[in-house]
Amino acid sequence: MGYPWWAVTLMVLGALALAGAFLTLFTSLGRRPPVLIATETPPVDSKDFLQSLAGTINSPLQKGGTVQLLNNGDEIFAAILRAVAAARHSIHVSIYIWEPGAATEMVVDALVERAREGVEVRVLLDALGGLRMPHEAIHRLKAAGARVERFRRARLGKLTRFYKRNHRRAIVVDGRIGFTGGAAIGDKWLGNAQDEKHWRDTMVQVTGCLAANLQSAFAVPWAFTTGELLVGEAYYPTHLPQDDSDIRSVSIVSAPSSEEHPLRILFLLSFMAARRTLYIQSSYFVPDEQTRRVVAERALAGVDVRVLVPDEHTDAQPIRLAGRSYYEELLAAGVKIYEYQGTMMHAKHVVIDGKWSIVGSANMDIRSKELNLENVLGILDTDFAQTVERTFLDDAAKGIEFRLFEWRQRPLSERIKERFWVLFAEQY
Repeated sequence: MGYPWWAVTLMVLGALALAGAFLTLFTSLGRRPPVLIATETPPVDSKDFLQSLAGTINSPLQKGGTVQLLNNGDEIFAAILRAVAAARHSIHVSIYIWEPGAATEMVVDALVERAREGVEVRVLLDALGGLRMPHEAIHRLKAAGARVERFRRARLGKLTRFYKRNHRRAIVVDGRIGFTGGAAIGDKWLGNAQDEKHWRDTMVQVTGCLAANLQSAFAVPWAFTTGELLVGEAYYPTHLPQDDSDIRSVSIVSAPSSEEHPLRILFLLSFMAARRTLYIQSSYFVPDEQTRRVVAERALAGVDVRVLVPDEHTDAQPIRLAGRSYYEELLAAGVKIYEYQGTMMHAKHVVIDGKWSIVGSANMDIRSKELNLENVLGILDTDFAQTVERTFLDDAAKGIEFRLFEWRQRPLSERIKERFWVLFAEQY
């Protein structure tokens, strides 16, 4: 006895829906072109590179500001708390992870004190990443006059967007000084990466136009969440101290609604431009096919290409295993791969030829490039780039370097786990 026509129709529609969901979530079908090829690859310190990059990612090339690399919690929290204590008008905080503990108490105490003095304090929590922020801390902030909002809660009508999170790091004080990078608010970011309970991470402190870029990274999701548009001199100051800086920069404030994937273009054009060195430090390394191809091509062309990622001290073992599935391909091309030892390495930056740096919230994975809200800065400044390069080399020296022959001898069980977890690469 056959099924009625309407039952068959429903089953077919259900199967099509499941197939469509699978293709959307776990394959790249229709999401990006099969290959990206640059008509030219000028060096990173050339006018052609900067102007072409700015035009391609639709971000103006800027001049000015300052940038300083901050290493680990001791430097990061000290700098942020100094800036917060000196705030006169506004403090804006967008951080993905916010966990209970001493770090939260320290930061909330500082924000509450400034809010009570009349400073406008706005905190934007991601509804998923900030899920563990203590209710008592939120109550204290609101009681002091601060505003605390949650970005993209799970709601009917918006469930298909829930997995697209606000991963940005944008802390901005008075529109004049800002912080971005890998760190968030949790006790694992305290200290100096001295043991496995304290993570290795970095942030950058910026001023001038670079701080204004971070203000934009905060203001857009704030407006989406609250309906409040931040406008005026108080938030985007134009009367700034004399700025004689020669720093050139571009800023990307990316969102999953964009089909242009500007983060991917920023990374690819930057990698293609490498002449001498290309150093990639990433806490979650699951590069897409085009990224792997370009990185391998640079190594085969004689560029010193190095990648530094976490070892087994990671909070995302499936992502680590997925990334490991690509090691053999990269090692065979001459890429040097290191795994940081002793604690979770959460830093996220790229430095090319000791001149061009990319810093911010983004990881070297597909999620950062296509699914999350992220913010990064591309900075042309030799002094800063050499600081980032020295930091990379110091961290790599604390890691284990893999050799192709040895890697090919790893157990079959490891290969099976890698091949399984890489099936979900489009969601990492």
